[in-house]
Amino acid sequence: MRHSGWFLMVPCLCASSFFAGHAQSSSAASGEDAPENITVAAPLDYTLYNISASTSFSTGGQTPFWMVSNRYGLVPLQANNASLQAQVYHYQPLGGKFHFHAGLDLVAVTPRYRKVYVQQLFAEVAYDWLHLSVGSRGDADHEADYHASLPDVSLSSGDLALSSNARPIPEINLYTPHFIRVPWTGGWLQVRGNFAAGRSFDTDYLESFVRTAQYYNRDVLWHHKSVYLRMKDTENDFPFSMTVGLRHIAQWGGVSTNPAAGTQPHSLKDFIRVVMGQSGGDDATASDRINVLGNHYGTYDLQLGYERPDASLHVYYQHFFDDASGMEFDNALDGLMGVQLNLHGHGTHRWLNKILVERLNMLNQSGPFHFISFDHDKYPGYGGGGDNYYNNGEYVTGASYFNRSTGSPLLVSPEYNTGGELGFRHNRITAWYLGVEGDLAKDFSYRLRCSDMESRGTPYAPTLKKLHALSVAATVTYQCRHAWLFALTLATDRGDLLGNHAGVGFSITRRGFLR
Repeated sequence: MRHSGWFLMVPCLCASSFFAGHAQSSSAASGEDAPENITVAAPLDYTLYNISASTSFSTGGQTPFWMVSNRYGLVPLQANNASLQAQVYHYQPLGGKFHFHAGLDLVAVTPRYRKVYVQQLFAEVAYDWLHLSVGSRGDADHEADYHASLPDVSLSSGDLALSSNARPIPEINLYTPHFIRVPWTGGWLQVRGNFAAGRSFDTDYLESFVRTAQYYNRDVLWHHKSVYLRMKDTENDFPFSMTVGLRHIAQWGGVSTNPAAGTQPHSLKDFIRVVMGQSGGDDATASDRINVLGNHYGTYDLQLGYERPDASLHVYYQHFFDDASGMEFDNALDGLMGVQLNLHGHGTHRWLNKILVERLNMLNQSGPFHFISFDHDKYPGYGGGGDNYYNNGEYVTGASYFNRSTGSPLLVSPEYNTGGELGFRHNRITAWYLGVEGDLAKDFSYRLRCSDMESRGTPYAPTLKKLHALSVAATVTYQCRHAWLFALTLATDRGDLLGNHAGVGFSITRRGFLR
């Protein structure tokens, strides 16, 4: 697919303090949602632990959709599972504006391809607003800050570019956790960004999953970067704000299981080509020489906000592009639209704290056909079409890691492919989504997720009829003495897209300081 060469972005790096006097809890390996309500007053130098045990039971042989999705790949798709997760995080000031942060997250789960594994292992150094993280990091403290996302990480159906749906990919990420003021703008303009490179480590899993004669790339390399600009009155006198952003994600390198293709280009020069969105050299495949080196996609992000002391309202739109035609909006308004209302209780408990409504439409895909060779004089433009979101001819696993979508889970992950095929079989999706959070009573809170999806397959393998799935999950949590959290989830799927399933999940989480 042809891409414009202006993928080269120097991400603007922005700042904020690393902690704001408390540490949010991390996700438990369960069918329940993350226990964000646990807060612990944190000293400047501390080591924090988190232990969670969970289990879930489901009918129909499959865990319901919203018990599995946006759980950082922790919850098995197979029904009737149990897990134990142990996490340790350490924060250490180094003097001046320097500090150090590290985390280790071990998971034991059954049934699973590998029952004991490392979910997170990372170390981070920071100077003031500039952070450098190395390793596998997903649901650590301040999860929403590590990978910038306009949609609410805890409540949204899922970011189209980088969501919380899959296991974290090991990477080196230079980023800024918050917006910082741009000089000489009177505090009205802020900026943030990131620049990252990583690698997949799911080769053994893919070999166990694939049951068809299908070539794919092992040890895939990743690159992603972002830049966001926000116009906002940082003195909070003017309630309106606007945020615009651009994100670019690429898969490249690796070794093809096709002996004729073999090792893909992976030199420093090739990395520069990937960063800049340029075509491959003489050692690249024919497709990568015609188009660009690797598999590229991304989003344009826009958010309008209105904030008052008692409430805030945000309207956002993520426009997805898979090639140059999408970047030029030839794919119409394919993407995610959402509106979120937050009500601030000022120390009181509300039955409604957040409500979010989203609409996903991925039908256009720049038209039904894609023409690589055509008469440019007679037919001006890129000739794009049949974008086949999250899929790629060279990188067959597409936008997935351990067969879970790294973007929105609503484009059904390859793990759901019962025949052992790789790739996304349902990316022409439309969906409505509702998310609600609130407090039932003191120490009791709830979260409700509901999605109504329709699939028409893919541009190259459309379904004979529209397939439908209605998925609902409700979670009630009880926080006891700030250190214990109990969560109960009830969930169900109905329809011919995902099948009919009902499930119940329960988790117990304990958190505190080792020192």
